[in-house]
Amino acid sequence: MALKLSTGLRNKMLGMQGAVAAQIAEDTYTSNLAFVDGGAGSDTITDDGSNFINAGFAPGQKIYVYGATTAANDTAFASGVALTAVAAGTLTFATGVVDTAEAFAATTRIVACEGGSLKDVLMDGVLRIYTGSQPSSPDSAVSGTLLLEISVSAGAFVAGAFDNGLEFGDAASGIISKAASETWQDAGLAAGTAGWFRFVGNATDAGAASTTLPRIDGSVGTSGADLNMSSTSIVAGSTYTIDSFQLTLPEYYGA
Repeated sequence: MALKLSTGLRNKMLGMQGAVAAQIAEDTYTSNLAFVDGGAGSDTITDDGSNFINAGFAPGQKIYVYGATTAANDTAFASGVALTAVAAGTLTFATGVVDTAEAFAATTRIVACEGGSLKDVLMDGVLRIYTGSQPSSPDSAVSGTLLLEISVSAGAFVAGAFDNGLEFGDAASGIISKAASETWQDAGLAAGTAGWFRFVGNATDAGAASTTLPRIDGSVGTSGADLNMSSTSIVAGSTYTIDSFQLTLPEYYGA
């Protein structure tokens, strides 16, 4: 069967506009924020009040900075800088971004935005693999036995939290692929033959019928399927890794 997108996912991609996902300023929590030049290592922004996670920042978001004392620090973030890691007191991103290490001015503000792209809508989701045949629509309830719940390095996935959720890299040539820095993996939850998968977003999705939740369904096989595995025979407790996962927006529709 073909790769299929749920009604909820298609509606979000067609109609959702960009929005502020998180923001923080020096005076928001009366804590001390600062730009840190990591040299050869990653650059960071730190907060001694440890407010970043509570403010809504998450890996994969792009951040923008306004009102820095050194104008070049604003300029460095003008096109958005992707967060590679988020801790309560530290935002981490690529080396070479911070122009000048300095404390935030009182009005310096960090803003993280998310849009309606497929990458944003599915950010920090999870890939579930089931036995049996793929449902006729991703809007349908799941069927079969859950064999694998693929997350980052087989870590526990919790809906609504970014820890261990799957992310995609930047789009190129009409394609987005799994983030190169992530290992998509899980140990078999049950024994059985993999037949289909469902990729769901970060929101709670218990698998019931829905026309609002973002989902992608596809077939699983050893060749010619939407997701090809070296073997579809899953053994409970054995570790399985997804080495490559790409989604392509077609150049044109129709024959």
